Amino acid sequence: MDSFETDLKFKGITEPSIKAVFIRAPWVESTGADVEVLAQITDEKGVAHPVAVRQANLLATSFHPELTGDNRVHKYFVEQICSELVRG
Repeated sequence: MDSFETDLKFKGITEPSIKAVFIRAPWVESTGADVEVLAQITDEKGVAHPVAVRQANLLATSFHPELTGDNRVHKYFVEQICSELVRG
């Protein structure tokens, strides 16, 4: 996959969409039943592919949220994932 930037809808983050920077990043090929897809992109054939996923207290993205200056993905991680660990 080539490097590119695009706007994404990210489940759990309110509008506007987040800017996503992809640096030769692959998407998620498949997910299990216990994996929640938080964001996806659509390829040139119209097929949707996950690019942000969550499983319990784990969060993975195919893009680099730290490169945009928008901290909402990091805030989501702290509020949704880290706080869950504290609640135990």
